[in-house]
Amino acid sequence: MATLIVSYPAAKGGRFDRDYYLATHLPLARAAWSEFGLQSAEVLFPAAGPTPLVAMVILRFREQADINAALSSPGTARVIGDVANFTDITPTIFRADDE
Repeated sequence: MATLIVSYPAAKGGRFDRDYYLATHLPLARAAWSEFGLQSAEVLFPAAGPTPLVAMVILRFREQADINAALSSPGTARVIGDVANFTDITPTIFRADDE
C-alpha cells in the first residue's frame, strides 16, 4: 500500500467549500486516478476550533509506482484545475513512507 496525503492549511480569510469538495472534486479525483490503482480516499475535517488544517485527504494506492502514474496522467490536470472551484488555499501534497 502507498499513501498520498493532501492537506489544506488553515489560512485567515481562506475559502474552502466542503460541499463542493465532497460532491464534485473528490469524485473527479477518484475518476481520474482509479485506473492507476487508487483504492480509497478518506477525507478528514478537523473539529471546530483553532486548527492548523481545514481538511486532509488520505489517498491509498496499491504502490508508489501507481501514485507516480496517477500524478503524471492527463486526468491530473483536470483535478488540479478544479482546486480553484472550492478553495483559494494552496494544498500541501506529500507521500507517506509506508512501503
